[in-house]
Amino acid sequence: MSLSKPPFPYDGPAELEQPVVSALTRVVDPEVALSIVDVGLVYGVSLRDSLAQVRMTMTSPTCPVADVIIEEVETELDRALPAGWRIAVELVWKPPWAPAMMSERARRFMQW
Repeated sequence: MSLSKPPFPYDGPAELEQPVVSALTRVVDPEVALSIVDVGLVYGVSLRDSLAQVRMTMTSPTCPVADVIIEEVETELDRALPAGWRIAVELVWKPPWAPAMMSERARRFMQW
């Protein structure tokens, strides 16, 4: 998958941008069977000083699979980044997730 621009704010080395986007695209929200990138759950990624910081949300504060998704984000980024990088996932609720944040592909899949 080749993207000219990530579908979320990215601040980090250009050579790691595509591996990060690809890693996050491999994480699937099991409740909707779509990538967290397509669902619009990733609000931003920052890579600095061997620390990958991910700001993301869930479709609902009561999401029963939040821990599973966060663990998968950490696993996929650990595989994609060079050895020695630390990963921090921050779960945020502002702005609240809305269906408009989904990709066109996801909206078609959900028939919205």
